[in-house]
Amino acid sequence: MAALYSILPFLRTIAQSLSALSVWLILLTVIFLPLERLFPLRRARFFRAGFAVDVGYYFLNGIVPGLVLALPLAAAARVSHHVIPLFVTAAFARWPAALRLFAAMTAAEVGLYWGHRWCHEVPLLWRFHAIHHSPDHVDFLVNSRGHPVDFVFTRLCGLVPMYALGMGTPIEGDGSLIPVLVMLIGPAWGFFIHANVRWRFGPLEWLIATPAFHHWHHANDDPSVIDKNYAPMWPWIDRLFGTFHLPPARHPGVFGTDTAVAPGLTGQLIEPFTGHRPGGARGTPL
Repeated sequence: MAALYSILPFLRTIAQSLSALSVWLILLTVIFLPLERLFPLRRARFFRAGFAVDVGYYFLNGIVPGLVLALPLAAAARVSHHVIPLFVTAAFARWPAALRLFAAMTAAEVGLYWGHRWCHEVPLLWRFHAIHHSPDHVDFLVNSRGHPVDFVFTRLCGLVPMYALGMGTPIEGDGSLIPVLVMLIGPAWGFFIHANVRWRFGPLEWLIATPAFHHWHHANDDPSVIDKNYAPMWPWIDRLFGTFHLPPARHPGVFGTDTAVAPGLTGQLIEPFTGHRPGGARGTPL
């Protein structure tokens, strides 16, 4: 009985998280479903192949990374508080809130860029990340498709630079909010840049990631367009590191990956630990 009482708070937290995630999924669908029907890049059914898998990942990755990251992030905050000189955090605290958020987002973006890039370049990490590239379509819900190991790794890569620079240490009661905002804004923007819309935004595409920018990250037209556009929000980081690709008047013709990925959720969760099979079909053309 004591064990039951000890686990009840955990179960209550999970139930609350599932409820909140359900509400957000409804809201996301209300926002993006009409947009993807009115301005589609590619005609597709809402309940298309892989829909149930993506919904499963949506709930799984809405809960698991937060649980896994809680302890290391608490440790990182504590270490940062003791290691980063006080004058550094004090100087950061004097910046306007908007500038602090922008600086923290930029530090996180550089970390996320390299974490994402390593997921493509390091074979062990690619085993997990290939799941995200396995669909031969891209829409807002594909943002959630990814192995929890992949999600945890890339988020750590984004948060570590902030703590290392003293941007995640509690300052005047609100410093700890900065990492929370960064980790909320990024995933939320992720749903937009995966949306199945054909919009272009002109010069704005040089400053902030758009669906057209990120669609090329999922492209599999030919080897010259693969492994581009890693940054989740700031395209100029890809320019800085030489991986920017965004033709002004073209969209990808093919989505997907040549790496074979299991079709079901269970297989995708297990397979990276055993190794991918070689080969695999390219995506289907638009």
